[in-house]
Amino acid sequence: MSDTFPRARRLSKGYDIEQVESFLARARMAYEENGRGPAMTSWHVRTVGFDLVRGGYDVDAVDAALDRIEDAFARREKQRGEERSGSAAWQTQLRTQEQSLRAQLARPDGERFPRGSGMELTYDIEAVDDLCQRIEESFAMGQPLPPDAVRLAVFKSRRGSRGYREASVDAFLDRVVELLVVQTV
Repeated sequence: MSDTFPRARRLSKGYDIEQVESFLARARMAYEENGRGPAMTSWHVRTVGFDLVRGGYDVDAVDAALDRIEDAFARREKQRGEERSGSAAWQTQLRTQEQSLRAQLARPDGERFPRGSGMELTYDIEAVDDLCQRIEESFAMGQPLPPDAVRLAVFKSRRGSRGYREASVDAFLDRVVELLVVQTV
């Protein structure tokens, strides 16, 4: 059997091959069965995680494929949403979702997310706020950012109250990506 993806470089770790192949098989089945197979949505694709191991698949190659798979599931979800509710109702639902996100984006710099505590790893406040400002501006102009602008965001690490709690930021950005994907597919 040939590899689906290139392997990580010799001294680097990559995604566990069996985990990736298993997930891809489930995703393929869910997509091809068109809702009659295992339940899977773009959220499942966006939030899947794999162990890092020596000799695993190249992380960037797998992540790029997952982004394409997520987009395919999002297109289907958009199509089904429009068929179920009608195009106007679907657009209203998206605007409501955007307004919910914009409420958090409108918070002042340094106050958008809960701060960390103790020695927990957190995200650099300034970097997160900069991305939030870009997202807010794109919504205000009616020109959503490409999902990859958020998907690929990387923040410097801080400790404790010097940064935003990672889980809070990640959950929010996940909701942003979910909206951006359906707005741009």
